[in-house]
Amino acid sequence: MFSGSLVAIVTPMSADGAVDFAAWDRLLSWHLEQGTSGIVVGGTTGESATLADTELVELARRACECVDGRAAVLVGAGSSSTAGTVERVGRLCALPIDGLLLVTPAYNRPTQDGLYQHFAAAAAAAAGKAVVLYNVPSRTAVDLLPPTAARLSRLPGIVGLKEAVPQAARVRELIAACAPGFAILSGDDATAREAIIAGARGVISVTANVVPAAMSKMVAAALRGDPQAAQLDEPLRGLHRDLFLEANPIPVKWLLEQMGRIGPGVRLPLTRLSAVHHEAVRAAARAAGVGGLRGISTEMARGVY
Repeated sequence: MFSGSLVAIVTPMSADGAVDFAAWDRLLSWHLEQGTSGIVVGGTTGESATLADTELVELARRACECVDGRAAVLVGAGSSSTAGTVERVGRLCALPIDGLLLVTPAYNRPTQDGLYQHFAAAAAAAAGKAVVLYNVPSRTAVDLLPPTAARLSRLPGIVGLKEAVPQAARVRELIAACAPGFAILSGDDATAREAIIAGARGVISVTANVVPAAMSKMVAAALRGDPQAAQLDEPLRGLHRDLFLEANPIPVKWLLEQMGRIGPGVRLPLTRLSAVHHEAVRAAARAAGVGGLRGISTEMARGVY
């Protein structure tokens, strides 16, 4: 179910930080047109840390309605509290989503056994919905190690892992250790192609927010073992790099605004992209074939930068 190029989609917001549901619907339709395999709602790129549960549920509900089975819908349900995660899982499972994305608990730094028990409790509450784990040590300060992932892969309902440790060796270790059929998805655009060569089934991508068709084409080629995948990936490498010049999703939301696809909103404590990075991000977008960028940013036009 979960393979190919899945987008870790941004949450569009107006200048005052309110969720822009009209822009959300347009983004979803665009991704379907461009061949995106799956929509990940309320992940890191979707500013999960600042979304209210009511907003997350509405975003997920509208995604299911718009996508209507044409792509997978995964919804971020993880938190640093096991009880809070279980509660959110129950709420989201009332929707016709395809699965839940559960990140390792941030800040409290549980042991490997604590991680196992946390995810086991959430999966038990998932009411038959598929669960994809998410390991991103650079953000959470805890690493879900392959032996723990292997234990979890054998629990009912836990079907995959988004692995953001950017090492092909980690992907190979996970595939060897986990249950047959357990899906490994790259969580790092810059090394996604190498991860797929190592056995990952696809990527949950930030870059796909900007160039969904190009990412879909590159990932499909890599999954086929087509050597052309490297050529398809080369023009995207600037985006893979420069969309992280400041904390994700600051650069990607700014670029999507420049493309005219979303408004300027980003929620504190995140702020808009610093002017010093504007030209680098624009240049990376142009190199990837993105046209129609605004020539000057709103801040620069007003002298507020």
